[in-house]
Amino acid sequence: MTAALEVQGLRIGFGGPAVVDGVSFSVAPGECVAIVGESGAGKSLTARALLGLSAGRVHVDRLLIDGEDAAGLGERAWRRLRGARIALVSQDALVSLDPLQRIGSEVAEPLRIHGLDAGPERVQEQLRRVWMPDPERRARQYSHELSGGLRQRALIASALAAGPAVLVADEPTTALDATVQARILALLREIADAGTAVLFISHDFAAVRRLADRVLVMRGGIVVEEGNTADVLENPRHDYTRELIAATRHTPRETEEGDPTPVLVGSGVAKSFGGVPAVVDADFAVPEGRTLGVVGESGSGKTTLARMIVGVETPDAGELRWQGTHRVQLVHQNPLGAFDPRWTIGRSLREALAAGGVPRAQRAAKTAALMAEVDLDPGLADRRPIALSGGQRQRAAIARALAAEPDVLVLDEPVSALDPSVRERVLQLLVRLQRTRGLTMIFVSHDLDVVGAVCDTVLVMQDGRIVEQGRVSEVFAAPRHPFTRELLAASGQSLT
Repeated sequence: MTAALEVQGLRIGFGGPAVVDGVSFSVAPGECVAIVGESGAGKSLTARALLGLSAGRVHVDRLLIDGEDAAGLGERAWRRLRGARIALVSQDALVSLDPLQRIGSEVAEPLRIHGLDAGPERVQEQLRRVWMPDPERRARQYSHELSGGLRQRALIASALAAGPAVLVADEPTTALDATVQARILALLREIADAGTAVLFISHDFAAVRRLADRVLVMRGGIVVEEGNTADVLENPRHDYTRELIAATRHTPRETEEGDPTPVLVGSGVAKSFGGVPAVVDADFAVPEGRTLGVVGESGSGKTTLARMIVGVETPDAGELRWQGTHRVQLVHQNPLGAFDPRWTIGRSLREALAAGGVPRAQRAAKTAALMAEVDLDPGLADRRPIALSGGQRQRAAIARALAAEPDVLVLDEPVSALDPSVRERVLQLLVRLQRTRGLTMIFVSHDLDVVGAVCDTVLVMQDGRIVEQGRVSEVFAAPRHPFTRELLAASGQSLT
């Protein structure tokens, strides 16, 4: 069978040594091939080069897309191919979607460009295909009005709209909770089974295992291992592959006996936006010195609850009662967006220290100490956020939160965008910081495996309500609510 996508000898450079060097592979119609590796391995650079979007110098010996030679195409010819022959689902939905365009227009755009029906019914059909709730209303909304998971679904719908022969999906499920991720993976598998060639780039080995027929492992711009997915994941030959796989396997956390005094008690907490309930009648407690996990689908109210806990939002009803005086700090979901892009990391940390009352003469030394505490080279203080890797930015965000000497740390999806080995190091860092500083942590996540590894207790939220709560070991081993069972089944992370 002729390959829908064939790449031979792909090299990408930025003035120095090649950052992608000699990558070759093919994807047949109806096949899904995954590329895995750490940040900086060259995965996303490879993906963008396949659509003529690379910012570096690209050389390729052979590039065939749906039978067309694309090795020497100019920008005008690439526009004809993108969307119709090959399409990209980018990693960052918030950046990729036009903030000035409604979601319906975003999905309709590739249809219009390629002369296809772009009417409202066709647009809503595409949104329903990716399980977008209430597609008629969502089509009228802007990207900032959607949760991270809903934005990602809109982006996938736009990429699929014109029926491309090749779909390049770059971390398409990073922002999605377990149940929606399972549906999107099933959709991508369905698309592949219907004849589309799918190139799936991910750091999620569980997703790769579910979806991909073959897998390529990249490190430092080269492919170090490739083969059938089952063979590579069950019997990896390369040491690097074995390290990556080991980093995805977490041992459930052993919770200490006893019930510590809660630092925070929520009673009947509620919040609505524009008449739409986000959190409904929430009763919960946050135990001192422990980690409380908050899980649920996108739009379930997790982030709204976290924002009320840190005081960014005020409850419409109910009460949040702190037991004593506590400093609370938030670590945002997107550290790149949370830092001022014009400032160096050092300046951002010094500003946080100033807000915390640290004298000016002590701030430079304290900045270096904070960076060392989160395992960052103090020399990185002179860099701006864009010049750091994802893992480094997340550590810097944690350091900035620690600058105020908090008692309680609220972390909103702190490791969702990180590859396995970097994620593991950040999780180990958080456990160490909790022990050394005596922190109480609230950990918002859609990754139930991570919650099982770092959290003592858990709240399960659905449609703004807490439907189940308790010790992680008990809730995951014997879930009582149907939604909790659905989440665990979708993630494959039941602890039984």
